[in-house]
Amino acid sequence: MTPALAIAGLRTEFRIGGAWHPAVSDLSLDLMPNETLALVGESGCGKSVTAMSVMGLIRPPVGRVTGGRILLEGRDIAGLPEAELESVRGDRMAMIFQEPMTALNPVMTVGDQVAESLRIHRGLSRTEALGRARALFEEVKIPSAAARLGEYPHQFSGGMRQRVMIAVALACDPAVLLADEPTTALDVTIQAQVLGLLSDLRARHGMAVLFITHNLGVVAQIADRVAVMYAGQIVEQGPVGAIFARPAHPYTRALFAAIPRLDRPDQALSAIGGRVPPLDAMPDGCRFAPRCPLRRAGCELPQTLEPLSEEHAVRCHVAAHA
Repeated sequence: MTPALAIAGLRTEFRIGGAWHPAVSDLSLDLMPNETLALVGESGCGKSVTAMSVMGLIRPPVGRVTGGRILLEGRDIAGLPEAELESVRGDRMAMIFQEPMTALNPVMTVGDQVAESLRIHRGLSRTEALGRARALFEEVKIPSAAARLGEYPHQFSGGMRQRVMIAVALACDPAVLLADEPTTALDVTIQAQVLGLLSDLRARHGMAVLFITHNLGVVAQIADRVAVMYAGQIVEQGPVGAIFARPAHPYTRALFAAIPRLDRPDQALSAIGGRVPPLDAMPDGCRFAPRCPLRRAGCELPQTLEPLSEEHAVRCHVAAHA
């Protein structure tokens, strides 16, 4: 089966002090139809930059994509002119952004914002597009859908704004959906509703979903596979069951150790010492080595993803040869 999205050797750089530094380097991922791949890691690891690179939203003079291929349904979209990218964005590929209040236009009704992509990509009239927008509102379970089409984003709660964003993303029935921490600003009850909604919609539409999060509890609920990202690189990837049962990379283990356990009221909370290195001060070898309790000779050398099994790989010579 052909991947809905295949990323190979992606490198994205940003300019700092007159020099270019990679925020994402040598990143490769395959995303199959009707699959959810969770991209996890701390803030500043390059997760959102990866999604923005795929969408073609990293542009000079501040940033640039300098290497790699991004295949959307077999077509390489890396480096396409803006006019061609506009024909893809919102059509075969869509994105749910992290904060719906800033992603939605405050001076347009939510109905017109959903209808806009249908008018651009499908050539529908405003009346036809609003009819489709009403059906989408009903699909994402926004009550009183017809009446709410004419309202503005500030008249919606956080959870309902996120449902509007999902409706915008689904309007043209995309093959690939990029969801950038869509539940971060929501309380746990609304978060559970949105996650259930995304799972139902993925199954109904057969979409491939790249789900960006730092919440491993969310990963367990929604994902089929996991890619753990640190300092612009994938350090471990594999099926959810394998990663949760046998995390191999010291960084992945540290992320799991930092999760509070409800069955241990007297536990001491674990934290990962140090911080993600800045772009202009990346270590030459393993990027996690300065924070790693298992570092030893060889960690000062560049690491490659090595297979632990047919589907499970890790970027750590200590874990790979344990």
